[in-house]
Parts: sequence; structure tokens; C-alpha cells
Amino acid sequence: MRFRFFFLGMAFVFLQFPLSFALAQKDSADSPSIDAASESAPAPAGESAGEGPDGPVSGVPGNPAPAPVPENAVAPMPAAGGRADSPAGELRQGAETALPPEPEADAGAVSVEDVILDIEEKAENLDIVDWLEKIGIALAIIAGQALLIWFIWAIVFKKITVKVLAWGKRTLKPLTIKKIKLLSTQQILSVIQLFLRILKYLITIFQFFITLPIIFSLFPATQNLAATLFGYILNPLRRIFFGIVGYVPNLITVVIILWVTRYLLRALKFFAVQIERERLVINGFYADWAWPTFNILRVLVYAFTIVVIYPYLPGSGSPIFQGVSVFVGIIFSLGSSSAIGNLIAGFVITYMRPFKIGDRIQIQNNIGFVVEKTLMVVRIKTHKNEYVTYPNTMILSSGIINYNTSSDEDEEGLIIYADVTMNYAVPWPQVHQILIDAAMKTMSILQTPKPYVLQTALDDFYCRYQINAYTKDVGKVPRIYSNLFENLQTAFAEAGIDLTAPQYRINIPYEQPDKKSGNG
Repeated sequence: MRFRFFFLGMAFVFLQFPLSFALAQKDSADSPSIDAASESAPAPAGESAGEGPDGPVSGVPGNPAPAPVPENAVAPMPAAGGRADSPAGELRQGAETALPPEPEADAGAVSVEDVILDIEEKAENLDIVDWLEKIGIALAIIAGQALLIWFIWAIVFKKITVKVLAWGKRTLKPLTIKKIKLLSTQQILSVIQLFLRILKYLITIFQFFITLPIIFSLFPATQNLAATLFGYILNPLRRIFFGIVGYVPNLITVVIILWVTRYLLRALKFFAVQIERERLVINGFYADWAWPTFNILRVLVYAFTIVVIYPYLPGSGSPIFQGVSVFVGIIFSLGSSSAIGNLIAGFVITYMRPFKIGDRIQIQNNIGFVVEKTLMVVRIKTHKNEYVTYPNTMILSSGIINYNTSSDEDEEGLIIYADVTMNYAVPWPQVHQILIDAAMKTMSILQTPKPYVLQTALDDFYCRYQINAYTKDVGKVPRIYSNLFENLQTAFAEAGIDLTAPQYRINIPYEQPDKKSGNG
């Protein structure tokens, strides 16, 4: 019941097409012809077949020809003023008696001119009735279209708008990309309202465009204009239809190519997952190469698919299509030189394997954890929660220190170290023991291998010692260093040794000037 009037209105619009063609056929069938009327009109009274208005016609059935006059007969013809018994008078009198008598005019006879006038008068009366009928149909069509437009605007789209807004407020969420809010819910609803309004206007324009040719087709003077207006709609639709029908074989070919491409990518993805999970092991091929290699192969497969499909696309051979392709290629080549450099550097870094996601690395003067690694950039997060982004070309040309490679299962661990200077008065074995004990008490320091001490320098006034200890907990290196320094201070304080390096100063005695000599 809710959409009954809507469907009735649409049926009314589409039924106007056969109505217009039926009316056109009716106009051609009902148009009177003067020739036909004259042929079907009955002969006037007093005239039979073969008898003209001036008398009988010879040689026509029903009117026998007069008897022939003998060659030697001489009709008497009276002379001028004359006598009937003269030779000329006798000839004239014989001729007059040989000719048939003229028919007398019938009072009830109707001439051809009267019949033609009568037919024209009836045709005029018929045209007036037909015009009135067509004007009534045109007004009915206009009224129906106006009613349909009112129904669409005031009822259909109003209800649709209310329901869409209610549904949107209840279900739609803001449009965000990577925590960046692009459109709020209200803005999305405004866009939907705009599309509904545009659709409403398009439907109304379509109704006007359909109504005008139908009305024009009712009247003979504007039938050609109606055919032209219908051609603006039907000709493009006809071309589109036959174009689609003719494109069906190429479309089937394109669908088959896309189907093969889809399942080929699925197979490549399956192998990538198996290699990444180390269920499928290939000698010399690392597990972290699986997805980068899959991405490379996917791009190549897509490029090959586009090259194969290109000849089957509609309009691929047109100059406009080729010009657009060349333009896109030029823009891509001119504007993506640095991007292509980063892309190639990303591939090189991927297969160099200098680090992976989660590793603690140092690039230039920044130390942090790798949080993102793409074919274009690498992003690290420092211990101060700072995010630093490096293009792949810069990383490829810079030195990289990876602290996680020392903490692998087959490695002893990352070595942390600290330098301590001590006076020569303190025996070095005592200093070694204090440093080792302090390192053993530090958090996340491995007991095996045991920490060890290196004497790195013998300076003029003190000796330089270096404590080295192993750890696997690379993510806590700043805290480990802090705890190690605390333990070193505590250990030396408990041993009664001052960590302050002695400072020596040379004092030169000041000579008083000799007053006797007068030297200042």
C-alpha cells in the first residue's frame, strides 16, 4: 500500500509510449482524401455510365452509336433565308433529324462541385472534433504528469528522506582514515540528502522530456518534432544496447582473464602464508621475505593483466583513450622520480634484511624501535615516544645499528658497558671485584656469561676501567644503564672509595720585585 501510487505513476509514464504511437496510427488512418471521396461519390441523377453532362457518349456501353449515313446520301439544307426543298436545306434538315435530342435538365440532380463542398465541410467538422479530442488528451497527460511530480516530490522523496535520516543517525559512523576524521555523521547525511535531491530533479527532468514528445506526437504539425525529441533518447539508448550486445564476446574474454588472475593471486597468497609461518621451507629464502615477494608478484600480475585486457576494453583503439594513457604515463614518470627511488630502495632494504618490525635500531643520531617498514619509508619510535620517519633512500645511504641481532637465541646477548676512572692508589683487583659485583646486582643482567672488566687506559693521574655485562632485554636498555650506575655508586661508597678524580694544581711561587735594583 505504501508504494502503490508510486508504481501506478511509473506505469502511467511508460504507458505513454504505446499511447503516442497508437494515436499517430489513428491520425494516418482517419485522414480524409479528396480523391477517394470523389471516386466513391455516386453519379448525379440523369447521368448513367457512359453518359456525360452534355449528352450520351459514343462507344460507351448502354449508348448505341447512331446509324451511319450513306456516302451518297445528301441531306437537304436550306439556303440562307431559305427553302427547305433546296439542296442545302435538305442536308441540314437531314443532319438535325439524325442527331439525338438533348436531355432535359433534372431538377433533383447534384453536381460534382456540391459533393466536393459537402466533403470539405464534413472534413472541417471532423478536424475540429479530432483537434478537441487531442487537446483533451494532451491536457490529461499534462495533468497526470503534474500529479505524478507532486506525488514524487511531496510523498515519495519526503518519506525516503525521513527514513534515510533516521537510519543514518542510528547506524552511520564518522568516516575516519588512520584516526583522521574526514566526515562527521551529519556531513555524511548532508551528502546523502544532496544525492536524493539531485535524483529528484533528474526524475522530473526525465518526465518533462518524455511528456513533450508525447504531446507533440498528437498533432500532425509537430509529429516530426516529437520524433526528433524521441530520437534524442532512443538513439543513444539503441547505440548503447547494440554496443553492449556487440561487446559481449570481449566481455566474456575479460571475465575469464580476471577469473584466472584472481585464483593465481590466491595461490601466491597461500604460498606466502605457508612460507611466513615456516610450514614451507625453501633453502636461501627467509620467512620475512614472503610478504614483500608476494607484493612484488602481485604488482607484476596486475600489470600483466592490464596489458592483456587493454585491447578488449571498449574504445581502447580510439585516439582519445590513447592520448589519456600517454598523458598518465608522462605525469607518472615526471612526478614520481623520488617515489620510484624510495620504492627501489625499499625493495633493496627488504632483501638486505638489516632490521625487522620491533627491532631496536640506531639511524644517524636517533635510537628507537621500528614500528613501520614500507616500500617507501621506515618509521621508528624512540624511548621518549618520538616518531621519526626516514625515506628509504636515506636509510640505504646511512649506517644502521641493530641492537636486536645480538639478543637472538643463538647469541650471547647485547653487551652494555660503563667507564670508570680510579686513582692508582686503589688496587686494581679490588676495583675489578667491585665493578663485577655491582653488575651482577643490576636488573636484566645475565649471570652467564659472567660480567668482565677491561682496563682501557692508563692516564697520568688515574686508571680507566670498563665494566661489560650481557643482557637479552634490549627494550629496557636505558633502565638497565640507570640501575647499573646506581649499583656502582653504592658499591664504591660501601668500600669507602671516593669516585671523585683528584685534581692536581702546580703552584709557582711569586717573586717579590727587588727594590734595590729598581726592577719592577
